Amino acid sequence: MNTSDNPRALVLRTAGTNCDGETVRALEQAGAEVELLHLRRLIDDPSPLARSAVLVLPGGFSYGDDVAAGRVLGLELRHHLGAALGEFVAAGGFVLGICNGFQVLVESGLLDAPCDSDTAAESGPPRGPRRMALTDNASARFECRWVHLRSEASACPWLVPGEIWPVPVAHAEGRFTVADPQTLAALRAGGQLALTYVNPDGSPPDYPADPNGSAGHVAGVCDTTGRVLGLMPHPERNLQSWNHPQWTRLTGDRTSGEGLLFWQRLVRAAAALPIGS
Repeated sequence: MNTSDNPRALVLRTAGTNCDGETVRALEQAGAEVELLHLRRLIDDPSPLARSAVLVLPGGFSYGDDVAAGRVLGLELRHHLGAALGEFVAAGGFVLGICNGFQVLVESGLLDAPCDSDTAAESGPPRGPRRMALTDNASARFECRWVHLRSEASACPWLVPGEIWPVPVAHAEGRFTVADPQTLAALRAGGQLALTYVNPDGSPPDYPADPNGSAGHVAGVCDTTGRVLGLMPHPERNLQSWNHPQWTRLTGDRTSGEGLLFWQRLVRAAAALPIGS
């Protein structure tokens, strides 16, 4: 039971998860009360989810990325926890997937349809054809570097549209793809294209500023409610001012890393929810 006024966040780990420690640290630094829980424990007893305001799927290589990145864990979530996740999002809970967690959200179907009705809550994530995928980088290489993101006008309640901020990426299967331009336009019109790669001045990037060749330079996507967000970059790796490789040369009052503000806004938004506190 949460005995403080801070919102409760649940960080899920399983075989191959390797960013759970820094994710817990980011949430705690932003003011959340955090529980790190193994997938098997949550499957056996989903009640911690109902007591939380935020569920985070951290980065890593769940199950060694066998078959496809995030697919095994995504199918496990849909099969074992689909109804519980549907109820959680329908009640107002936030779900965040970072890097491998984003891949898991795509594979689970949670980003393809809202869970804001009784029907969605009962049935869990949709089981029809997916509108999006994350596949091999266009470079056919693992990409590890710092990039710039822009928060776009979207349904996500804790992102500030137009804001540009630096953040690291580290992935081999992060290229966002859709079936056709019409699908991309529909996602944009629905407020689902939450984050894009840009140059520092906000102009459209080429490689390597767009590290994977994503359609529309997309770096992060939310569902139509805005409560489920996935992104490939790692905001938990930019909490301190000195996390940036060029921190001694950067100008401005950088008392912390830009990624911390991302987590603080998430926690503030979660604190306003009627659940998880």
